[in-house]
Amino acid sequence: MSTLELQEQLIRKIQIMTDDDILAGVLQFIAFETEKDEIHVFNEVEQQAIAKARQQVADGQFYTDDEVNKLTTP
Repeated sequence: MSTLELQEQLIRKIQIMTDDDILAGVLQFIAFETEKDEIHVFNEVEQQAIAKARQQVADGQFYTDDEVNKLTTP
């Protein structure tokens, strides 16, 4: 079956679908699949936060997994 045939069949099925939960799930799946191909461009605030985090790591200002587990386990 060609891509065009699959698209047409999917459109027909969606047009008769009345279950909002299924439609929402299909939409969410399609949105997720199409977003993963997009490249996110960080804005200035995000770039500054990343630079700060990198500097903190370089300065040794971080906790290891084991340290976090000890701090958060009663």
